[in-house]
Amino acid sequence: MKNLVLALGFICAPLGAAADVATAMLRDVVDHHILPRYSTLAERADALADAAEQNCAPDAAALRDTYHSAFDAWIAVSHLRFGPSEVDNRAFALAFWPDSRGATPKTLAALIADADPVGTNPQAYADVSIAGRGFYALEFLLFDEQISTSGDATYRCDLVQTVTADIATQSHAILDGWTTGYADAVAAPSEGGPYRSTEEAAQELYKALNLGLEFTADTRIGRPMGSFDRPRPKRAEAWRSGRSLRNVEVALVSLQDLARRLAAGSDAVVASFDDRFDDALKVAGDLDDPVFAGTATPQSRLRVEVLQQSVAAIREVARDDLGPQLGVASGFNALDGD
Repeated sequence: MKNLVLALGFICAPLGAAADVATAMLRDVVDHHILPRYSTLAERADALADAAEQNCAPDAAALRDTYHSAFDAWIAVSHLRFGPSEVDNRAFALAFWPDSRGATPKTLAALIADADPVGTNPQAYADVSIAGRGFYALEFLLFDEQISTSGDATYRCDLVQTVTADIATQSHAILDGWTTGYADAVAAPSEGGPYRSTEEAAQELYKALNLGLEFTADTRIGRPMGSFDRPRPKRAEAWRSGRSLRNVEVALVSLQDLARRLAAGSDAVVASFDDRFDDALKVAGDLDDPVFAGTATPQSRLRVEVLQQSVAAIREVARDDLGPQLGVASGFNALDGD
């Protein structure tokens, strides 16, 4: 009997230690990755709305600066497509892209042509199609030659102010959802919560990492690449405001932070992630192609392909090393179809 007790003790001790590591990891990710980034988004969205109130002109320096700052903050949380960001389609209301059918300019053009009163009412604007809301709609209002100059200037000003106010409202709604219960639901899973175990919560965070890497490689980089015979540089994300490559870099920096925190139980996995992320960020930094215009020429296209491959290498570490460490698989994500 004594030997059996000792044997069970040796078995249970590592399991208990692993559980403690998983619990600490969840709390660390919530407290130091998720909450600070959503707080930053809310703060910068407020600054954006304030700048629009002060000067709504599309070329106003302060407005454009706060647009970029708030957009950076969104990209840094754009992989966290679960929980409060899914309620009322908040994430899609902040970021409707890709827009393969051109719904955003069509929606904005119709609002401006009709001087639709909903465009002057931030509260009612929540009922407008998500194609007419968020950062990509604002990009058209500030940077698109046609949308930014069409219709009545006073109405366009009101619309800019309404869109920025809506961005701030949605950003605060997501943050409030996290701070009023969802943070603890992820960090301390319980039988009655959305996550019943540390494994389920870890799976959600692992899916978020994979979502961010997949979207960056396949959509942010892959979409403007098109095919060799038919490149699509004008399909790059936020090319009107010159943010295509910047979004990739901001996303990678944020995803590296998440990956390191998820892999905290293994120095070797953390080191593997750091090597791959640092390589990808160096390739991006050397690219000197802010809107992936180089996808249209063979030599420059090769450099964009190298960037895509470097992100794919990060995904391999997540799949082959981090997944087994956490005991989870990637599963489906919030951008998957039915």
